[in-house]
Amino acid sequence: MASGQPLNDEDRWDWLIQVREESIIRLNTSRGVVVTCSALKRKYRDVIRVATYHHPEVGVRFIYLNASEAVLKDRVKQRQDHYMKDNMVHSQFQSLEAPTVDENDILSVDASGDSVHVQQLAIDVVNKAMADGV
Repeated sequence: MASGQPLNDEDRWDWLIQVREESIIRLNTSRGVVVTCSALKRKYRDVIRVATYHHPEVGVRFIYLNASEAVLKDRVKQRQDHYMKDNMVHSQFQSLEAPTVDENDILSVDASGDSVHVQQLAIDVVNKAMADGV
């Protein structure tokens, strides 16, 4: 991505597996782990979900930041010295497989507001899910 080329499925597999496995290791010494990544496709989310197969005590939740391509393109344009350039937002949207209703581990957040507001919405939805035991 730093070279301006979007990642493909082959680029992501080992990285997603490593993220999953490292998260499980970290859970041994902490109450929770938060991982941020663009799990754009269901199969990417499924790689992370595998953590629950071998570790049923692990709860996996995804926060789906729902915003339009135009909003996200503008947001990326505002970043200084970041590897992700605004021209790559379109390829991200082409790859995006929005969560489906049967993905019951998805917490959706309206991400069209400013970053502080979106962050608070994400915190609120996570706190609610934890309180509800979801």
